[in-house]
Amino acid sequence: MGFLRGLLAPVGGFKVTVEQMVKPRVTWQYPIEKKPKPIRAHGRHVLNRYEDGMEKCIGCELCAGVCPADCIYVRGADNPVDAPVSPGERYGYVYEINYLRCIHCDLCVEACPTEAITESKLFEFSFTNRADAIYTRDELLVGDDGRPRRQPWEDWRPGDDLHTSAWMRATAPGGDASFEGTVQWSGELGYGVRAPEGGQSGARDDAATGNRPLREVLTLHLDDDQRPEGQRGLQGAAARLRRRLELRLAAMGAGRQREEAAG
Repeated sequence: MGFLRGLLAPVGGFKVTVEQMVKPRVTWQYPIEKKPKPIRAHGRHVLNRYEDGMEKCIGCELCAGVCPADCIYVRGADNPVDAPVSPGERYGYVYEINYLRCIHCDLCVEACPTEAITESKLFEFSFTNRADAIYTRDELLVGDDGRPRRQPWEDWRPGDDLHTSAWMRATAPGGDASFEGTVQWSGELGYGVRAPEGGQSGARDDAATGNRPLREVLTLHLDDDQRPEGQRGLQGAAARLRRRLELRLAAMGAGRQREEAAG
C-alpha cells in the first residue's frame, strides 16, 4: 500500500490542474472577444452636433479651463453671418485634445454648457507618433451622419459610440430622485434625444440606456446554478458558444475594415 501511495503521489499534485481542465473557461480571447464595457465608461471624446447639423460647441473654452491635465486647447471665433456654424455668437474655431496628457476624468463634459463634448466608450487606441495623439477639430467633430470619425489606429466595436457620457444623464440637480427620467438635454445628430440613465425608481429604460445586470455580463464567471434561466446546462453552453462565434466574426470583420481604411 505504501508503495502504491508513493507511486500515485506525483499524480496527486495535478489534482487542481485536472479540476480546472473540466470547468468552463472564463478566459476572453482578447482582442477578438471583449467584455461589455460599463455604461459609464470614459473613452475617446467626440464633438457633437444638433439634430439640424449645427455644431454644439460655442467656443466658450470652459472645458479647457477646467481640465486638470491642461490637455485641451480651444479658441473661439465669431460665427459667419451668412453661414453660421453654431446657434450662438461664436463657435469652436480651434479645438485640440492631447491624449498623451488626457486622464479621461470627464470634467470637460461636466463643464460644457451645451453638451458639445462627450466621451465615447472607445479607450483602445494607440499611436506610432506623437502628432497622432493630438486630436484636432477635424478628428473630434462627428460626421454628417452623427457618428464619430474613426481613425485607422482606433479599435471601434459595436456600441462604443452609444450612450456617450451616460453619467451626465444620471439622476438630476441636487440628487432629487423626483427628476429621474426627466430629459434635460438637447438631441444629437444621428441619435436624437438620448434616454436618461435609470435610477432606483421605476422611471428607467435599460434597453435604451444599455444597462445590463452583472449576472448577464459576467455569466462566464458564475457557477451553473447561479446563471439566469436559459443560460444553464447544455442549452446555456450552446448559447455562450454561439455568442463567442458572433464576437469572433464581428472582430474579424472590424479588422478587415481597419485594414482597408489603412490601405
